[in-house]
Amino acid sequence: MKTQKKNQQQTNLVIRKAELSDLTLLMQWRMEVLYHVFRVPESEPLTALRNANRKYYREKLADGSHLACFAEENGETVGCGGLCLYQEMPSPDNPSGQCAYLMNVYTREQRRGKGVGSRIVGWLVAEAKKRGITKIYLETSEEGRRLYEKAGFEKMKDYLILGKNQAEVPEPREE
Repeated sequence: MKTQKKNQQQTNLVIRKAELSDLTLLMQWRMEVLYHVFRVPESEPLTALRNANRKYYREKLADGSHLACFAEENGETVGCGGLCLYQEMPSPDNPSGQCAYLMNVYTREQRRGKGVGSRIVGWLVAEAKKRGITKIYLETSEEGRRLYEKAGFEKMKDYLILGKNQAEVPEPREE
């Protein structure tokens, strides 16, 4: 009975590709993600960041280097997600050099735990694979970790990130 109820909940859930014509909706959802996931106080207008995100969507959706989607249920948008598509230098673990960065996966609180995030992640991963991309990265919050692990993502070892307080990169020393 529980499986039947879960399947019934997802029957009306549709994942659809976001288009440039969805720019207003994309921006609404991006700002919601910034305020809720990054815990920015909603009193902060984030005008420069909003403008930078709008410019990013206009450029990257048009040139195909960003793919975004919405989860819709009974005509209501309940979640979103995106992929940054890029090229790195080919290597033994990624001969094509094609990569994707999974990002902006978000489900409204009242719909969490009902498979929306899983469907978004599944759709985005499938889209990456259609493009021949098998190297997919992401960053996660503690709340989202289980979702990604269930989808097959694993912790990466041997990675570092330059600290945010690192003002200047030290000059290399001559040996």
